[in-house]
Amino acid sequence: MRLNNYVVFGSEKKKDQVSDYIRKFVYNLYIRIIMHLDKFTDKEKKKYRRLEYIPGLMIWGTFLGSILFSFIKPLWVIYFIILFSLYWVLRLFYFVFYSIVSAVMFSREMKVDWSQKRQELDNWQDHYHLFILPTYNEPYEVVETTIEGILACGYPVDKIIIAISWEERAKEVYAEVEPRIRAKYGDKFFKLLTTLHPDGLEGELKGCGANANWLGWKTKEMIDELAIPYEKIIVSYFDIDTIVHPKYLDYLTYKYITHPNPTRSSFQPAVLYNNNIWDAPVWMRITAFSTVFWLLAELMRPDRLYTFSSHAMSYKALVDVGFWEKDIVTDDSRIFLQCFIHYNGDYEVTPLYVPVSMDSVVSENSAWDGLKSLYKQQRRWGWGVEHFPYMLYNFHKKKELIPFRIRIKYIWNLSEGMYSWATAPLLLFVLGRLPFALAGPETAEKVIFQNAPFVLKTLMTLGMTGIFVSALLSIRLLPPRPEQQPKYKWLIMFFQWILLPINVVIFGAIPAIEAQTRLMLGKYLGFFVTPKKR
Repeated sequence: MRLNNYVVFGSEKKKDQVSDYIRKFVYNLYIRIIMHLDKFTDKEKKKYRRLEYIPGLMIWGTFLGSILFSFIKPLWVIYFIILFSLYWVLRLFYFVFYSIVSAVMFSREMKVDWSQKRQELDNWQDHYHLFILPTYNEPYEVVETTIEGILACGYPVDKIIIAISWEERAKEVYAEVEPRIRAKYGDKFFKLLTTLHPDGLEGELKGCGANANWLGWKTKEMIDELAIPYEKIIVSYFDIDTIVHPKYLDYLTYKYITHPNPTRSSFQPAVLYNNNIWDAPVWMRITAFSTVFWLLAELMRPDRLYTFSSHAMSYKALVDVGFWEKDIVTDDSRIFLQCFIHYNGDYEVTPLYVPVSMDSVVSENSAWDGLKSLYKQQRRWGWGVEHFPYMLYNFHKKKELIPFRIRIKYIWNLSEGMYSWATAPLLLFVLGRLPFALAGPETAEKVIFQNAPFVLKTLMTLGMTGIFVSALLSIRLLPPRPEQQPKYKWLIMFFQWILLPINVVIFGAIPAIEAQTRLMLGKYLGFFVTPKKR
């Protein structure tokens, strides 16, 4: 019998009652543990969520503070605008200088016979190249051009593996393109793997990262069967419109094998948006070259470099971190942080002074559709701010393993870049005029107020010098002019840079502001697939 909460033993029935009691007790204990873990998880989620507020609060604090203090302390704002303008001009010259040096490095490296240098290495034949090519609904011509570019390298094809994954939600494209690719290239490489990424898998965000993650695990099944050591596989993770330079594979092979620790480094080539640059409208061209100059400058500072767009790395590092994250937008740069954190800061990016070429935004429909696509592309790139809370959260967890100096450097590089991207154009060209318009008579009589316009004009003139140099450099980076393009378009390509101030506001600051504001408000961004056209 049962006395209060105690059980008296004495029969099989009572033993069953005891068993039921024990099962209920264990079940209730399990539920309490799960509830406790849920509370803990919610606490961690809230902690992470608070970190997402910071970038948006910084930019809106700057804008609102500039407006507010223009009314009550206009001189403070004038001092701030002068210092910020000086900083921006110095930053512009920093980018121009390093872009020029990087371009010189390209010219020098491209004169080297990397095929011969690669063949001088004793163990180059032990290594394989794996191309990870996630695609969505790109036409056959885009995929074909990318593969033809790989073949044009002249690298031994028995050392090349091609892996392509289409999306199930575009399975009609898969049904049309995949058989043609397999028929033409099925016997051209050591292995050609094609697969269809299922739609709606748990924990995935519709985008390139989820597709690449799926494809990564599929390649692992194949590589495990082939018994190829992971550290002997060099992975090139490419956007599907990427066309490699003919020296890419020889150069990458040499740099990988001669690197002191190749499994702890990514390899970043310069990305040129040159495939269709002559056909792209002016706003697309300016935006494309601005991105190119940024990456060229960063290549000269590997300590600041992240992976961006198409890049290469060791297959071993990919397996160690579980491939690309499948629930984020900016998977191309997140993979560097995944490795950096996994290896406790012992991970870097090695610059490759060999270009890969991709498409500029071109719309098949109207010019307005093209501008909307360009804006969405820039907003997606601006969504790289999602790395900020990720770094703070994970760096704190590894504060005993990653030196403080290194953690601060990476946090500063990302936050300063994202902050300047969103605020600088509006502060320089719009909000910087407010204190002059709103200042009272007493402020207007001060020397600093009267001299400030001349100081700012001088700084802007210096900034125009940097833009002029950028225009010259952009001409040097252009591919040969197609015959159907008129000769005078060279002049258009040069003078288009006059529009840069407008461009950096509309297709620079505004999409970056939207991205950071969305993160602050929890209105998370989905993945936008930039249309590809041949």
